[in-house]
Amino acid sequence: MAEKKASISASLIRDAEKVTELEDWGPCPEATGPQMDTRGVYLWKDDNGIDSGIWECTAGPSRWVLETNEFVHVLSGSMTVTADGGKPEFVGPGDTIFIPRGWSGNWEIHETLRKLYVIF
Repeated sequence: MAEKKASISASLIRDAEKVTELEDWGPCPEATGPQMDTRGVYLWKDDNGIDSGIWECTAGPSRWVLETNEFVHVLSGSMTVTADGGKPEFVGPGDTIFIPRGWSGNWEIHETLRKLYVIF
């Protein structure tokens, strides 16, 4: 019997902060002030609500109530993240955060933010 070899398919993006081929993902529905525009590209997306990619959003305030876990690595831009009942945390390039399912709070994006993310 012939031995089966495993195969792995991977998505690779070099210099993710410089990627220009982002799709228009429309206005940010979580915005609580002026319209915030989003763009992005999926690295992976399945039918079970798991996805990963690059997400970019213009400046402004927004309100979030997460129904999933999210892992974030900020590539460029900055924001202040404030959990309900928590203290404001500044997040900028190179910072990595994990936001658990059930988290609620506000994001104040100070300048266009680009992040790598995994939602699961």
